[in-house]
Amino acid sequence: MVAGSAAANEWQPVEKVQNYSVTGKNGPELYESIGARGPKLAIGVRSIAHTSFALTWSRKYETRGDTCVLASARPKLIITYVLPKAANPLPGPVQGNWNSFIAGVTEHERVHGDYIIDMVRKIEAATVGLTVPGDPKCRKIREEMTRRLGALSNEQRQRSRDFDREELNPGGNVHTLILQLVNGG
Repeated sequence: MVAGSAAANEWQPVEKVQNYSVTGKNGPELYESIGARGPKLAIGVRSIAHTSFALTWSRKYETRGDTCVLASARPKLIITYVLPKAANPLPGPVQGNWNSFIAGVTEHERVHGDYIIDMVRKIEAATVGLTVPGDPKCRKIREEMTRRLGALSNEQRQRSRDFDREELNPGGNVHTLILQLVNGG
């Protein structure tokens, strides 16, 4: 168990920010530009910002007799945050409102990133050391891992949906940030 815990702490996610350009001289114009240029989530649906990730693994399987063991697994996790960026300098009060808005949106997206990191750590805990008897060619173990990983992935997606619902509903943090940007200048 100690070796698994030490291994879990060896890797770090790579976090990247991709900006898309928005224009406007005031809050309503900036928010309108976000609506026109924000990341597409589905056909006709755009968002203010978006967090995505790429996850690959280096896994070491060992055959011990007729048993397969996942001896180690090292993730490579790249998290990408897509955020708006004002294309032009903004007037003083608008710049202040924009700074508050983008700081809050960035903080929101980093929570999604934290959920992804948590999922990867749970995947490690659920799979490293996994043993499947009667699997000398290490085929059945992959089916068992897929089952476990599917549940963890679904849990992460649900957490993100629940968080968005809370933050975007009236009175939620992102909803409040939008109102402050649009009504503040």
